[in-house]
Amino acid sequence: MIRAVLFDYGMVLCTQDPDARRNLLALTGLDDAAFERYYWIDRRDLDLARFGGAEYWTRFARHAGLTFTPDQIAALVENDVLLWTNLSEPMLAWAAALQDAGLATAIVSNMVPGLLRYMRQEFAWLAHFDQLTWSCELGLAKPDAAIYTHTCERLNVRPEECLFLDDKPENVRGAEAVGMHALPFTTVDQLRSALQSRNWLQDAPQPGSRNNPPDEEIYALQASLK
Repeated sequence: MIRAVLFDYGMVLCTQDPDARRNLLALTGLDDAAFERYYWIDRRDLDLARFGGAEYWTRFARHAGLTFTPDQIAALVENDVLLWTNLSEPMLAWAAALQDAGLATAIVSNMVPGLLRYMRQEFAWLAHFDQLTWSCELGLAKPDAAIYTHTCERLNVRPEECLFLDDKPENVRGAEAVGMHALPFTTVDQLRSALQSRNWLQDAPQPGSRNNPPDEEIYALQASLK
């Protein structure tokens, strides 16, 4: 029986903000493919808080053969935070519906310190989750097994009582390796279909269901970010 649903944050509870993405590309002068190649090289170390945003973008410049001014680095840090603040209304509404139905919920995220500071200031809905596991505070990052088991311990549930959702296959495999039910996430429709095909959470509210009550706080926060 699934008693807890664990969400990744990036590309599950949020999508990338297109304006911030365009700003990052303009500031670096790179196309999408090149930007993606350099963006992820040192991202795990940033997720583990081994250095801050300014050092991250200095390293990015070094990998890409670029030079950034201090003002450019400040703008890159700011837009990198804003990149991950475009909330997914359907997924947050589903999380709220699960909470109302009595299921435990958690976020397990490889998270950078600057974005986490912003989220804590702006996203009051974080308090509705039973557990918030952030890599930059714990010193562990997905797909390390310990980040999943830590979350289970904090929720007081066994891994086999959890459903974990993430957009990255390696993180889904990491959750499965410790005994969790896990699904890769791409869209709300895909998630609903995957749950139905496995007969998981069929007695609980379904993602994207019209029967899920809207969370007014979520919608107000989303509107304020547009």
